[in-house]
Amino acid sequence: MARLVTGSTAVVREGGTSLPPATRIRAIVFDLDGTLYVSDEFAAVIKDAAVAYLAALLGLDLEQARTAMAETRDRLTAESGAQPTLSAVCRAVGGALPGMHEFFQQRLRPESYLVPDRRVIDLLERLRCQAALYIYTNNSRPLVNRILVALGLEGLFRGVFTIDDSWRAKPDQVGLEQILAIVAEPAEGVLFVGDRFDVDLRLAKRYGCPVFLCRTIEELLQLDRLIVNRQG
Repeated sequence: MARLVTGSTAVVREGGTSLPPATRIRAIVFDLDGTLYVSDEFAAVIKDAAVAYLAALLGLDLEQARTAMAETRDRLTAESGAQPTLSAVCRAVGGALPGMHEFFQQRLRPESYLVPDRRVIDLLERLRCQAALYIYTNNSRPLVNRILVALGLEGLFRGVFTIDDSWRAKPDQVGLEQILAIVAEPAEGVLFVGDRFDVDLRLAKRYGCPVFLCRTIEELLQLDRLIVNRQG
């Protein structure tokens, strides 16, 4: 069973990366949105869809729903010291995750905004020769499948973990422990990659996993140097 690491261990740090020395990376768990692709336009469409969902659910107009979400986001940030996820804001305003994601599936068209990036495809092709690849995302499985097809990334991952597996949005301790159990590798050999430290990486790091923070595709492509060359 995965366990929290309370002590500190020596690590090699380079940019946003924390890698234990002389430890082989056997699995890589990627966030999806903002990590394997970056699209400000599609991100804005997702936020607008959340506003529309809450407006319809709560009987508000769009501006009232947008204001309620903004005020709730500010309150949750002040309470936790970290920016909350869209899932957390939705629940706090009065929405339900299954309902929001069903709305997303009907409303969102990732194919209209996303295109394959040959650099990312080639990177993942090389990485999967070195380690098992996974995705862990707060998106639902139907939408994830459409996003992967739009990006040309389908078939590259050994497993995909989505919010509708358990309706527990990350960061979530139970969800992370379940994923580590399925991956079935020592925590120090499971690298987590994401664009939001508090959401994608902080908890994994507490469990002893190496982490890699990347907010642009150019930063993501550094995995070639940090992993492929390191283990090649």
